Amino acid sequence: MKIGIIGQGYVGLTISIFAAESYEVVGFDINEQVVNNLNQGISHIEGVVKEDLVSLIKSGRYRATTSGKDLEEVKVVIIAVPTPLTEDRKPDMKFIESACKTIGENISDSVLIINESTSFPGTLRNYIKPTIERYSKGYVKHQYAISPERVDPGRVDFNQENTPRLYSGLTAEATEKTKNFYSKFCNQLVEVSSPEVAEAAKLFENTFRQVNIALVNEFAQISHTLGINVYETLEAASTKPYGFMKFTPGAGVGGHCIPVDPTYLATVAEANGAPATFIRRANEVNLEMSKYIVDRVQADNGGSLQGKSVLVVGVAYKPNVADVRESAAELVIKHLRDRGAVVTWHDEVVATWQGEISTPLSGADISVVITKHDVVNVREILASAPYVFDTTGKVPGATGL
Repeated sequence: MKIGIIGQGYVGLTISIFAAESYEVVGFDINEQVVNNLNQGISHIEGVVKEDLVSLIKSGRYRATTSGKDLEEVKVVIIAVPTPLTEDRKPDMKFIESACKTIGENISDSVLIINESTSFPGTLRNYIKPTIERYSKGYVKHQYAISPERVDPGRVDFNQENTPRLYSGLTAEATEKTKNFYSKFCNQLVEVSSPEVAEAAKLFENTFRQVNIALVNEFAQISHTLGINVYETLEAASTKPYGFMKFTPGAGVGGHCIPVDPTYLATVAEANGAPATFIRRANEVNLEMSKYIVDRVQADNGGSLQGKSVLVVGVAYKPNVADVRESAAELVIKHLRDRGAVVTWHDEVVATWQGEISTPLSGADISVVITKHDVVNVREILASAPYVFDTTGKVPGATGL
């Protein structure tokens, strides 16, 4: 059976590789360079092994394309596109609409359409289905279902096979077809009563993390004011064997989920008359953490950063991946430059970012550690500047949160 997967990023390509063991996969993406690279076996995603990709291409089980016409004969279509925020931090549905347009204009036979992209409850029923119907040349009775992605870039212990997968269709037939489809490469499928439950569950998973990270970030500020070591306090609290889950403070939150998903939940809640005060405040705390860090650095360095060379260590949003989406480093760098600092950054994993390149880990007046990759030596970080501020808790000897 031939399937189409719209979007060949972290989510779409990962699904493509696993699904291609059981199906013939057409991976659609609007980025021509990404598509050309994929068809040559060159992956831009951590965890996708080149040899695996090349093997699937040679066997005819996978190919990438920028042409919507290549989706004409598929029986299942998965939407796996980004759902980012606009500049004013509101849900941005342009990629989902583009995917719906591609489906509507190119697929005339009835197929199963599964949304894996994260969005607010009601997206499948009230947005995706009518949008596809609007773009279709004539009425096509597609089946619609949701199975929210659960992909954690760089993680090796959980993957598409062993991560439990939620799913639900708009009809019983769509639900059953979705179950049959994923059962070929996923070991644990969890059916829920409606697509809205699955959509809400995905948002709450990451809202839970956003809120708890905000709590521990605020606690780090309180601990500093009280002269208490926040990391020692958290270790002490985590000795309780029940009723506590340890989170650690940092420069903020990053990635494609935690900084974004709670806003989708808050937006739909407020649109329906329900308050989202707690969610909104958690987002504010995490966004404000970058300013707090720069305030601390400035206070420790004579009250001014004007003209000082500041090296930001690590611009990826998490250790050991090259993913810079919503990275807290971006806000930290902005605050530093706004205060007159001459900012460069070092990240051996990312290497290039926003038209700049990674600089050597040395020669700065101040170093600020945002992300600590395993390949970066602690001694080299400490030697990179007379003053080192560490937001990760992984650089003993540095000034920390």
